[in-house]
Amino acid sequence: MQPERSLIAERPLARHAAELVRPGPGPAELLPALARASERMARSMRGALALLLGGEPPMVECAAPEELVLHDLAGRVPGLAAWSIYRVAGTGGRLLSAIDAEVALRLVDRAFGGPGHAPHPLPRELPLSAELMVQRIEAVLANQFAAATGLRTAEAITAIARDSNLAQLQPYSAEARLAVLTLSVTEPGGTPWEMRLAIPMPMLAEFFGQHENAPRKPARRIKPASPEDTPYADVPLPVTAVLVDVALPLSVLSALEVGQVLSVPIARSIPLRVADRTVAHGSIGAVDDRVAVQLTQLS
Repeated sequence: MQPERSLIAERPLARHAAELVRPGPGPAELLPALARASERMARSMRGALALLLGGEPPMVECAAPEELVLHDLAGRVPGLAAWSIYRVAGTGGRLLSAIDAEVALRLVDRAFGGPGHAPHPLPRELPLSAELMVQRIEAVLANQFAAATGLRTAEAITAIARDSNLAQLQPYSAEARLAVLTLSVTEPGGTPWEMRLAIPMPMLAEFFGQHENAPRKPARRIKPASPEDTPYADVPLPVTAVLVDVALPLSVLSALEVGQVLSVPIARSIPLRVADRTVAHGSIGAVDDRVAVQLTQLS
């Protein structure tokens, strides 16, 4: 039996839920979310920077996020600076920070007992001591931003590359849009200084586009184990007080002789470390003809 007309297959119109077809959040939604996270970050950075600066907690303020391209960001950081790239666990994106070289050199000078002055003119490259100081600042930035955005896993954000020449890093394309945070740090009686953190705009959607307003499951509360309970109370842990940490050229090390005197500066704040982790700071002194460390701050 032949049909009177040919059969034409038709596809029914798809009906999708509005939530599925809604476009992703734009800058008008993401930048305010980043601003709220930066406020949390600024508050928590006060204590973290106090350990780094070896003094009272500084005042930390974060300006409203700006949307810039890489060229504009580079123009905000004139002169010598440490540019660092960070890897974010579970994503293919990268973060970028800029720390002025003068800031790192001032902090190094104070760490070795100086008044906190940077040499003028600035060197063409950062010395090793300043590189180590930049690494410590990187760790503070990474940890505090991870906590402010809800990334609670260990090493969620880690620095993977660093250079004083931004062109050598090539972190993004010239047209990439970046959300830039400018953090201003004011120490008691000191001159304010700044550092910047840049986040690609597409990454903001990963940070805030889905999870910020989504209902969260209540965290399961687990009572932490007390260090005074067995078997933890009897575990011996070596505690190291780092009196001096100085770098010497290979030529000096190879020419060392018995009786030679090395002049090494001792910082005012002595870190106490357990398993390569700083747990406290203290000042060096003496008790009953024995060298002692008086605790001034706990991490």
